[in-house]
Amino acid sequence: MAKLPPSPGTAGESAALKATEEGGDVDPQVALPTFLLSSLPVFPWLVSSFTGGRDQDCNAPGRRRVQVPKSEALEVTKFAIDVGFRHIDCAHLYQNEEQVGQAIRSKIADGTVKREDIFYTSKLWSTFLRPEFVQPALEKSLKNLQLDYVDLYIIHFPAALKPGEELFPKDENGKMIFDTVDLCRTWEALEKCKDAGLAKSIGVSNFNRKQLEKILNKPGLKYKPVCNQVECHPYLNQSKLLDFCKSNDIVLVAYGALGSQRLKDWVNPSYPVLLEDPVLCAIAKKHKQTPALIALRYQMQRGVVVLAKSYNKKRIKENMQVLDFELTPEDMKAIDGLNSNVRYYDLLFISDHPDYPYSEEY
Repeated sequence: MAKLPPSPGTAGESAALKATEEGGDVDPQVALPTFLLSSLPVFPWLVSSFTGGRDQDCNAPGRRRVQVPKSEALEVTKFAIDVGFRHIDCAHLYQNEEQVGQAIRSKIADGTVKREDIFYTSKLWSTFLRPEFVQPALEKSLKNLQLDYVDLYIIHFPAALKPGEELFPKDENGKMIFDTVDLCRTWEALEKCKDAGLAKSIGVSNFNRKQLEKILNKPGLKYKPVCNQVECHPYLNQSKLLDFCKSNDIVLVAYGALGSQRLKDWVNPSYPVLLEDPVLCAIAKKHKQTPALIALRYQMQRGVVVLAKSYNKKRIKENMQVLDFELTPEDMKAIDGLNSNVRYYDLLFISDHPDYPYSEEY
């Protein structure tokens, strides 16, 4: 097992997807920020994220998220809501749900939004994947948020770690301590959270096709995952996983949609900078938009809900301009051609875990 790199930080905000549920034996559920996707419940296309730095939407392709330091999570979340974001993507891992919850409650109190206007996503961290820990973990998030329910609760990562309060448990040699969990049992515990009214919808994140199939083919499945949140951008366009998800009425939510922060312990510094790509820059110049908006619009037109990182108020506001233009078929084809399977967040420090998801093709 490899050593864990230093943490990249906590904060993150996402606001821009609103979801509603539809009936059915296997509820497709809704989850994620700002737009509407196919026949699934409503998901905002653009999301502002309050996490270690991302945000998402589920039923609305093209959503963006905002990444922000913990100290700024309160003000940035309030600003994102003020400029129109309605899906907020967060997680226990980000350690800022208290501040994000405070921001949501303050915007409800001042009349800017109602609770039902906000689509809030939280995530079940890897140290709580044992079935008996799932509901207590969600209840802890709700207590921090001071909310009665989350709109979407997703499994953050399929590889289980040793249970406990330590987010990244390590042994005396600094190596990660793994746990062994049947993800089908974890999923059943999420279904119970939904039935208890603690989560309106449930989904997954960072699952590959085989892991999704394990849930979908589980005997007695009550609710299928409404979404799968994965790294997705022009250099890793996830076309096969996207097709698989669409065929199963699962919304693909993109994080890292603008590439990644240059965090040397988490991202290979030799990888190209997405927003400096000449093809993206040329298309941006043609449309008189930024390369970031081109990358976001690309996802929206593919039916992907997109999360965008930023705690810069000017850029958060500019992200809404993704709705003001459309890429041509030629533009889309050119961006498709950039796919080179570059995964910025490969998490190699956990690559020897039996449930590490990136060993498969997709």
